[in-house]
Amino acid sequence: MKKKRKTAAPVTLDRQMRTLLITFFVPVLVMMCFLFVALINYVNQYTSILHNVTTASEFNQDFKETIDLKMYYYVVGSHYSDGLPIEEVEDAQELARGLLETTTQDESWKAINGVLELCENLEDKIYLIEATDNYDDRQTQLENNIYVLTELIQEYMYNYLYHEASLLDSLQAEMVRNLWMELGLILAAVLLLLIVMLRRSLRFAHSITMPISDLCTRVRSIGDGDLTARTPIQAQEYEIQTLSNGFEDMVGRLNQQIEQNREEQTRLRSAELALLQAQINPHFLYNTLDAIVWLIEMEQNEQAVEMVTSLSSFFRSSLSNGQDVITLREEEQHVRSYLEIQHVRYKDILEYEIDIAPELASFRIPKLTLQPLVENALYHGIKLKRGQGHIRVSGRMEVLDSRGMLVNVPEQKEEARRLNPSAAVIILTVEDNGAGMDAERLEQVRGTLKHEQNIGFGVATVHERLQLMFGQEYGLQIESAPSEGTRVTVRIPPQEL
Repeated sequence: MKKKRKTAAPVTLDRQMRTLLITFFVPVLVMMCFLFVALINYVNQYTSILHNVTTASEFNQDFKETIDLKMYYYVVGSHYSDGLPIEEVEDAQELARGLLETTTQDESWKAINGVLELCENLEDKIYLIEATDNYDDRQTQLENNIYVLTELIQEYMYNYLYHEASLLDSLQAEMVRNLWMELGLILAAVLLLLIVMLRRSLRFAHSITMPISDLCTRVRSIGDGDLTARTPIQAQEYEIQTLSNGFEDMVGRLNQQIEQNREEQTRLRSAELALLQAQINPHFLYNTLDAIVWLIEMEQNEQAVEMVTSLSSFFRSSLSNGQDVITLREEEQHVRSYLEIQHVRYKDILEYEIDIAPELASFRIPKLTLQPLVENALYHGIKLKRGQGHIRVSGRMEVLDSRGMLVNVPEQKEEARRLNPSAAVIILTVEDNGAGMDAERLEQVRGTLKHEQNIGFGVATVHERLQLMFGQEYGLQIESAPSEGTRVTVRIPPQEL
């Protein structure tokens, strides 16, 4: 079975750039160091030989004349004589020893070694003259020993200079030749490196530009509306690969979000349509019209006019020019119109109160949020109870603490809102003193809010619309007890329309 070829893991651009630079500069640096070391070596050799030649030249210029003249003054007893030139000979010996240590050529070494031996012999001959009392013997020794030895020393030093100068010239020629050869090799190596670098740079640039070009094409296609998930672009560079993976991941999540939004909008439209249909139910309309007819027959025209006005306002609010979201003021008016209509029909059992803070009037709320809750309070609470019933609709701005609990102390509210403006929340309540619900029934109704059961329509639909519009942390909360009534709390964020 043929093995699948593994794709190399992407490498960061920074690492590739460093590798590219190291590939070029390290060999160049090594070659430059080699050239520098070779040049330093040649310069040291050249400097050493040049120093020897210069030192020997200075020695050879005045050594013979100085020794011969001082020995002549000494032999003839001249008042110019300042003694034997022993110090000059010793200095010459010291100089010869120094040259001997730095001399590398055989011929030069022999010449300077001869100078050293002749200087020792010359020192002995000077002491011999000092020990001789006869003037003629001194003259003879001066001519036959001193002058001959200084001449030989001078000749040996000339030989030394000749050989060192020849070595200096050959070293210079060799240094120039080797340097040119090394420079030629370095230039050839640099040229080869440049060719390699050019190829690698082109390959590196191609590995960047091609994926980027593909990414640009992909971005244009996304901008044109093509949100089809594709396989990420394969790139050698970690950054480009990450960017491509991110693009495709973004497209996938965008597709998922669009589909989710589409489903939520569909559910929201269905819920709104169902709520609207629930409001325009025949029984409510028939009963209201019957009540209007009854008022007219009873010659209670003023109340009939008010009821017709309330009915008109009720249906106008239900339609709301096709808008899905209205202001809290408009929702309050819708509830008020509904309660005014129902109050005419159930005057003997229904009292109501609407107390929504005026500063909340401009905030947004999905239409048909409060009216279904009020309708439930009337039909499932007040009508099932004997005696007078009361429905209260209220609204206020509250503040949540860090645990999501309501802050009840006024000073703490102000401090919490100052530290975290997003902690504010609008609390709307619809409460009645009707029949209420036992624990089992309350759990069933709460289950509809979690889509666990399907025993009612209005409350669950309102809750779902609120969560679709504002988020899972908002919606309805229901509290109830038998014979004590029911409280439905609506929690929405303070967003102005």
